[in-house]
Amino acid sequence: MATPASSTAAQLDEALFTFLLRMGDNTLVLGHRVSEWCGHAPVLEEDIALANTALDLIGQTQMWLGLAADVEGQGRSADDLAMLRDVWDFRNLLLVEQPNGDFGQTIMRQYLFDQFHLLLLRALQDSADDRIAGIAAKAVKEVGYHVERSAETVIGLGDGTEESHGRMQAALDWLSPYVGEMFVSDEIDAEMATRGIVPDPASLRAPYDAALAEVLAKATLSRHEGDFAHQGGKTGFRHSEHLGHMLTQMQWLQRAYPGAAW
Repeated sequence: MATPASSTAAQLDEALFTFLLRMGDNTLVLGHRVSEWCGHAPVLEEDIALANTALDLIGQTQMWLGLAADVEGQGRSADDLAMLRDVWDFRNLLLVEQPNGDFGQTIMRQYLFDQFHLLLLRALQDSADDRIAGIAAKAVKEVGYHVERSAETVIGLGDGTEESHGRMQAALDWLSPYVGEMFVSDEIDAEMATRGIVPDPASLRAPYDAALAEVLAKATLSRHEGDFAHQGGKTGFRHSEHLGHMLTQMQWLQRAYPGAAW
């Protein structure tokens, strides 16, 4: 029979594992989404920039899911967690699995996540878990560039031509209901925040809204007010149909040829 101490430790490991999956799944799914633009971006500069962003995110995925595998202690690797889990086992935000749409939708999705990602990583540098703090310290430099670039592009397109403005406004209208999930706290967040490992997501909402408002004002874009938020991605309760379609493309080689190496 488990002692109270060992029971608490098991609960912490499970909560920590889930948090690490959330971090790694966010970067994995968004990284794959962004990589879909490789060879298809509107101009060469954007093609290269998006490819580099995807590489950064996949590199961060390797660190988060690698640590998750270590915490789980079941002999799985980061590759196993990425390529051999089914859709209901993913814990990414619904925002990052949304389809690319046009270039404006891709950039708006990127900025909405980047701004949250940067705030979270800055806070995680002070995590009580040195492993998490170390990963955050490495990733925050890349994400600082991501948010700078995506914010500038949102501003340039939003405050650009009538066509680009209309597309950016449509992208914002479509994606805004997915923002709220980033700041909803559940028992995993509460467990981790109590132990000083991660911040309460709700604590990031005010600085996020302030930064978003500044960028949207410069982009001459209007965000509809409201409390509605699509939820279910980070808990695994509900994903959109888009994630399943994406995983069939991302995982097919490993599924078709288990253990393939080259």
